[in-house]
Amino acid sequence: MGTYLLVIGLIFLILLAGITVDRLYRLFAARNPQLGPFRKSGGGCGSCSGGSGCSGDSKSCHP
Repeated sequence: MGTYLLVIGLIFLILLAGITVDRLYRLFAARNPQLGPFRKSGGGCGSCSGGSGCSGDSKSCHP
């Protein structure tokens, strides 16, 4: 039972850490617009704004 509660606690902490990192990333991006465009969450490949990887309107990446 102790292992079960430990694993649930670890999963919860990892989830909270991910949310915290995402919020810090957005805050950093908002405070530093001079560094250029940042990737958008849920944006497919993640590098389409740089002009590489995605084709047209589709979200599929090409090597």
